[in-house]
Amino acid sequence: MKEHQKMPHDNSIDTTSLATELTTTLEANGIDAMFQKLENSLRHSCRWHSLFDAHLLRARATLGLPLVGPVADADKETKKKLDEQTIAACREVGWKFFDEGQIASGWMYLRAAVETHEVIDKLSQIASRLLEQEESVADEEEYQPLQEIIQLALWENLDPALGIRVMLAAQGTCNAVTAYEQSVAGLPPTQQEPVAKIMINHLHEEVFENLSRDLIERELVDVNRIDEIKNRQGTLVDLLEAADGLSNEESIHVDASHLQAVLRFARICTDSVDVQRAHALACYACRLPKEFQYAGDTPFSDFGVASRLFYSAQLDKEADQAIAFFRQEAEQANEYEAPTAWDVLAVLAARINRPDDALSAILARPAETGPSHNSPLAATLPPLVELSHKAGGGEKLRAACIERDDLITYAASLARDSAP
Repeated sequence: MKEHQKMPHDNSIDTTSLATELTTTLEANGIDAMFQKLENSLRHSCRWHSLFDAHLLRARATLGLPLVGPVADADKETKKKLDEQTIAACREVGWKFFDEGQIASGWMYLRAAVETHEVIDKLSQIASRLLEQEESVADEEEYQPLQEIIQLALWENLDPALGIRVMLAAQGTCNAVTAYEQSVAGLPPTQQEPVAKIMINHLHEEVFENLSRDLIERELVDVNRIDEIKNRQGTLVDLLEAADGLSNEESIHVDASHLQAVLRFARICTDSVDVQRAHALACYACRLPKEFQYAGDTPFSDFGVASRLFYSAQLDKEADQAIAFFRQEAEQANEYEAPTAWDVLAVLAARINRPDDALSAILARPAETGPSHNSPLAATLPPLVELSHKAGGGEKLRAACIERDDLITYAASLARDSAP
């Protein structure tokens, strides 16, 4: 039995003997004492479902309610007390199941009985303990709790970042990339960004370690140099520079589809460390052999170069080139791709404190030809009225509002620019 499981060696009950004891206890000490004895026996034998039922029976008996059936005729105060005792029973039984690694069974009781953050904290503790045991991923008995944690955290959206962290450790990068695209990519930016951060860090570390090992084996970079880069928390850019770029060779140290996916996910991130690592991954993507440089969607059709420019501009590098590049991509995009391309330009310009360029991109953005869909990246833009005020572009925005019959934004802009 593993450390997270606390079941006794023998969880059986001598039903005949216990039934006799319950009868004797009832006759000597009453109904409440009888139910307490039953609860203690069920608790000792770890029969949690039955313990919950026993809790409810005792609560009903104590409150003078029918032991079974509806309680519609009970007064408000009595119903309140029954609800409180039901929640207490849910908490006890649910946490016991969690302690045994039976996550799905525990969640059935805890769902309506505890705050979500309490469940997340407990799931994180269980996951960390299991993942510290190397055999957990290979041991089916230990793997099941991890699967159930992923189900709750990721697919039921309790804590997608925890779900992805566990999935990366238990199932690998490929499954995590697929899960991100299916479950996380449509979430609001505030929920999506912590998950993207985990994916960026994971893939950067994976590529860094694979590349380091290759460079040492081929004696292209001294191990001491690599240790120095690690110690100062350097990135792949530093490692590539130490190996003179590796731009004219065919080596590859990561699944190119994983690299492309994570660079897409990273666009939602604004933290400087995340952006720096995404930039490093993009620089690595630029030196991949041509057959592994897959085209992306506009404006990232030249995926490596576009990604590098998108992230480097946010690090105060190549900003003019990046704005010019993405403006050209937007201007040349077809009617279906143009809205997204202008969104990307607007987001980038806003992030690097070029509000006038951002406003111009928003106003140049055509209406979508096909079905409209909300873009998580565009959702990171500051409010349009604030952006135009910061850019000193209120007149430009209001002129566009008149053309588009948008009197609400016109009035909001007028008020914002008139405010002290």
